[in-house]
Amino acid sequence: MVEHILAKTLLNTVPQPDTWFGLRYNMNLYRGCQHQCIYCDSRSACYQIADFSSIQVKVNAHELLEEELARKRVRGIIGTGSMNDPYMPVEKKYEQTGRALDLIARFRFSVHVMTKSDLVLRDIELLQRINQVFAAVSFSLSTADDHLAARLEPGASPPSERFAAMAELARAGILTGVSLMPILPFLEDSEENLGDILDQAASAGASYIIPSLGVTLRDRQREYYFRKLDELFPGISRRYRRFYGDQMYCDARNESLLQEFISERCDRLGLLQRFPTPQAKTIRQPLLF
Repeated sequence: MVEHILAKTLLNTVPQPDTWFGLRYNMNLYRGCQHQCIYCDSRSACYQIADFSSIQVKVNAHELLEEELARKRVRGIIGTGSMNDPYMPVEKKYEQTGRALDLIARFRFSVHVMTKSDLVLRDIELLQRINQVFAAVSFSLSTADDHLAARLEPGASPPSERFAAMAELARAGILTGVSLMPILPFLEDSEENLGDILDQAASAGASYIIPSLGVTLRDRQREYYFRKLDELFPGISRRYRRFYGDQMYCDARNESLLQEFISERCDRLGLLQRFPTPQAKTIRQPLLF
């Protein structure tokens, strides 16, 4: 279901410094998300979204954004994708993200797009305009396996399509990388899985990764996640309960060893292990085979 709503504000100021994503502001143009990732933290009760599969479109977003950008005295990076994906399928019709990027370019702000969709390629020219100041696109990836991703992230673009989009953005001179989170214990916390992501990202021209090895589990999100695990991966939820109890954050098993593995692989591949500041950005070209 899709419904229209009116927002009161659009840009939220991010506490500084934001060492994870480099943001000064964040915006969500929709409520709810069609990608329906089984682990999504936005289902948690604290976000007050009763039905996460119902999409609400903030139809006055662009009027608000234009007013708010005009008033901002401090320019900075605007983030997308914290509560939903800015390029979920409904974006094809409503073009909320594309129209917002046009305003960001006009007011000469910067942007950090976070997505699981290759629909971002539709707006490559807008991103190039914004990149006269600064633009980056981080693709959320927790597996390189299309079959596994189809069960975990049923509405998102397959990882193979995300890597292809990454390569096209890199060729266009857009800084791109991987948001390597969450990494699901018992399903994705292996050197084989992480190595595949890093190798394919480097081949596609990624410049960085933003790693967080584990998954957040709280209230409604935990219940939904365990229910989907029981449906898709019988026996895994019992292993979570036995291994983690009621922990809100479940670290990947052998996290310290996996961190060492990632550091060594990134050093070899030339990938930064943090989001680069605009002053330090370097664009890598995808490897051609």
